[in-house]
Amino acid sequence: MRHIIAAAGLLIAFTSHGFATESQPVDTQPPEPQHRLVIQVDHNDRHTMDFALTNATDVIEYYRGLDQTVAVEIMACGPGLHMLRIDTSPVKERIKRIRESASPSRIQFSACNNTKENMEKKEGRPLEMLPGTMIVPLGVVRLLELQEKGWSYVRP
Repeated sequence: MRHIIAAAGLLIAFTSHGFATESQPVDTQPPEPQHRLVIQVDHNDRHTMDFALTNATDVIEYYRGLDQTVAVEIMACGPGLHMLRIDTSPVKERIKRIRESASPSRIQFSACNNTKENMEKKEGRPLEMLPGTMIVPLGVVRLLELQEKGWSYVRP
């Protein structure tokens, strides 16, 4: 009888302990932004690059004023890749300032690897991108995949 009572006590202890200490898993990932925007730059034109950066900063500031989060990605391909090249970017200082001030919103700059490889073949040397640039296999596929995930698309 003593064994039955002890077993019942253990069963109650384990059952109540399980309910008392059950917790939700801790999410270490930052929350998904409330808004997501991808901006394509495909022209080697300072005005187009500045316009894309202005669009990005305006969107970030707008949602910051509403206390909402936004993720912005500027995807450079074709001649627009010059925007993210260390040696030819006419806007590299502005990109640096935007990266430093975007938090808590996120800004990402991505470069089409297909374009990069073609430029490297033509120029006969490897190209270096601005720090923090994400290289994507194919720019148009990146745009497609982001839009399929609900990102809004803008091309200045």
